[in-house]
Amino acid sequence: MFKTPVEFSLHIEESVIINNISHMEAVLKFCEDNYIDPAEIKNLISKSLKDRIEVNMQEIGMLPKTASLDLQLEV
Repeated sequence: MFKTPVEFSLHIEESVIINNISHMEAVLKFCEDNYIDPAEIKNLISKSLKDRIEVNMQEIGMLPKTASLDLQLEV
């Protein structure tokens, strides 16, 4: 299947773009299509993919939003 988390993340990114779905939906779709329990792919979830899933979940209100810094540079 996938040898590294980077390969898996690239596959998920492609699925997000092609299917116009969230990262979480893409991961769950991958698991469903391949008859894999989502818990079995935890080693394939890179930090960047995890962060994108977290942002998706915050956007739809399933996780509380975290504080972020809005930096504005004055010229």
